[in-house]
Amino acid sequence: MDKPKTKKPLIMKQKVMWQVVYALIPIAVFSVYLFGWRSLSVLAVVNAAGFLSEFIFAKIYRKQVSSAVFVSNFLFALSLPPAVPYWIAVVGIVFGIVFGKMVFGGFGRNIFNPAISGRAFVYISFGVPLTAGFVQPAGGFPGGFTQWLAGADAVSRATPLFDLNSGGSVALSNLVTGITAGSLGETSAILILAAGVFLVVRKAANIRIILSGLIGFAVVQSALFFGGIETAVNPLYSLFSGSLLYGLVFMATDPISSSQTTDAGRWIYGALIGALISLIRVFAIWIEGVTFAILIANMFAPLLDHILKEQKNKRKSAAKEKGGEA
Repeated sequence: MDKPKTKKPLIMKQKVMWQVVYALIPIAVFSVYLFGWRSLSVLAVVNAAGFLSEFIFAKIYRKQVSSAVFVSNFLFALSLPPAVPYWIAVVGIVFGIVFGKMVFGGFGRNIFNPAISGRAFVYISFGVPLTAGFVQPAGGFPGGFTQWLAGADAVSRATPLFDLNSGGSVALSNLVTGITAGSLGETSAILILAAGVFLVVRKAANIRIILSGLIGFAVVQSALFFGGIETAVNPLYSLFSGSLLYGLVFMATDPISSSQTTDAGRWIYGALIGALISLIRVFAIWIEGVTFAILIANMFAPLLDHILKEQKNKRKSAAKEKGGEA
């Protein structure tokens, strides 16, 4: 007598993905402190829309919904400005999940990071709302925990990176702690770096990609700044402003869309992202180059893995031939 088939759970168990979500929770809580409870509502709306998008395609493919969808939802939501219209947040995450992931066949088959794909789409398509939704953060205690949207009367306040590119000054301490205008989850360098340590220890992120990204950015940015390029911001201030740390810790280390085959590939991949971020920030019209740098690196990651794998196989074959001759 045949045993009845066990029904699979709706959501695929992926421990590594939940580690990333756990690392993002303190950052999400801090966004409420800075900007008010609206940030949590944006996160909830994005999670609902992202989950539903993957659920529909999972039904078509007869697959489970991946836990990774919640990582994409959190990363995308926390990359948005506090006053972002809800409909733009929904359009962005739906685009990221559907066209950045599910059209390729679902989890494990996508070339591009879904959160980054959605972010690029809304920033290109809705540039004005996405660059005019920044607000003055709440200060002191209890901060934004008693407000819906902190600084609502100051919507369109420039981010630190914009101020620096415009020749203004920003306190380095504010960049490190995160008490400044910016996207929901990208302001606090301390929290992001702490999350990075947690992910590396838990083996949910590869430290080689993070370190090489930082080195690649520091080298190129320093060369441009000390070389006298007018649009190049001081490397130290540029490092802690914008979404550089957020992108390197959470998005560049995505195990699916990043270089996966060799450690050498991970070093090259991270360094490429860091260098591109600096070049785009300095020479392109986009002040924030993290999104496009990671997408470009995603595109070349499979080729990089293929080349390095072929070289490794050739070295092994040559070593076997020498051993046979001996």
